[in-house]
Amino acid sequence: MSLPEDTTVLIVGAGPAGLTAALALVHNGCHDFVIVDAVGEGSNSSRAVAIHCATIEALASIGVADGLLSQGIKGKSIRILSRSSQLFEVKFDPLKKHSAHPYALFIPQCVTELVLLQKLQSLGVQVQRPHRVVGMKQNERDSRVTDVSFEDGQVIRARYVIGADGARSIVRTIAGIGFSDPEGPHTVNEELAQMVSADITFEPEPVGPVTLEGHLNAEVFSGNLFIFLPFGNHFNAQLLRDGKPTKKSVFRILCSIPIKNGEPPRAPPKEYIQNVVDAYGPACISSDPSLNPRPVKVDQLVWSTGFRTHSAIADQIFTRLGAAIFLVGDAAHIHSPIGGQGMNLAIRDAIFLAEAVTKHIQASAENPDVDDDILQEFAEARHARALEVIGFTKTLLKLGNLPYDSYAWWMPVSLASIRDLTLRILGGFDFVQSKVAWGLSGLGRR
Repeated sequence: MSLPEDTTVLIVGAGPAGLTAALALVHNGCHDFVIVDAVGEGSNSSRAVAIHCATIEALASIGVADGLLSQGIKGKSIRILSRSSQLFEVKFDPLKKHSAHPYALFIPQCVTELVLLQKLQSLGVQVQRPHRVVGMKQNERDSRVTDVSFEDGQVIRARYVIGADGARSIVRTIAGIGFSDPEGPHTVNEELAQMVSADITFEPEPVGPVTLEGHLNAEVFSGNLFIFLPFGNHFNAQLLRDGKPTKKSVFRILCSIPIKNGEPPRAPPKEYIQNVVDAYGPACISSDPSLNPRPVKVDQLVWSTGFRTHSAIADQIFTRLGAAIFLVGDAAHIHSPIGGQGMNLAIRDAIFLAEAVTKHIQASAENPDVDDDILQEFAEARHARALEVIGFTKTLLKLGNLPYDSYAWWMPVSLASIRDLTLRILGGFDFVQSKVAWGLSGLGRR
């Protein structure tokens, strides 16, 4: 498909950040933009699964929350578990004092992307696919314009370029922007650095408290972390569009893989996922009769992935290469999925960016030589916010990775046992639950 030769704004990438940026531009009255993506169609991999309170509010502010609310599961809590009992429950209900959306919305990323895409299409905007960016350079005639070239030889002249093209961002690479851990090299937590994630069904279907919808379960076990989220059959049509249809409940798992076990496959097979579930999952989803009196087995593997995780942030999220160049989402910052903050931060980044860009466009119409203060203020604020979120997720990782081995010969208790006892005690105080819910919600760091 041919692309226009000129546009005011070019959005590169049509994941949650790119789609949200496009929707926010329309909301702010900017219609002269093009959104492109390198792949032929959106992925059905579910990846992120939670939209937190502050993000729902941000989406509502641009008129696109209703479609997501109608499809997602309004989460009541996040439970922190040992393999045998509950340690702490983060209830979202206290957030009703601060927001009209006192919950986390559990919804697979592929469904989120589909809802955002359909909303964008209803506004008359199409994602141009497949178009892969291969070059950017300042226009020879206009110093405020960038010529963006594509793999098929087409070129777009743009005044603003939004790089929403993921952790391996070509926009970031061409712009020469560094991307590294804010705490410096060699700060990866190796024990929680590699993970597997999958959407699965069971035969027979498991029963137990952790299988109830509306609750995300995070189990700490032998220094490992296992997350288990029931989807019911709410999203079967989207998740199983390339597989065997089923009316069974689909469950999301996310589990860290110890380094001693070797690197996980990029797309772990069913047998691998079964072993992970048996080794680290709650007893009620185990196939081992010694752990589960009603053993169950993984039936259908809907989707799976193995990956390494680390933290990194772009040295800057705004620069000029003729046009104003921006980075949002994973192109700007990545971190552990623990806490479910990545997609949320990306969506909020995109909404604030669209507002800043629209203001700058309007100011430029009145004064072609307007400075970049509006854009720089946005960039500094969102860079600082990303650093806060990275610090938050690193804290969660450290807590999740405490060992059960004795701390020292003179202290025959483990740090993990102290953590577990502390969580049990603090979980009895409403104000503690409220504080943790507030931290996860994003309301304090929009």
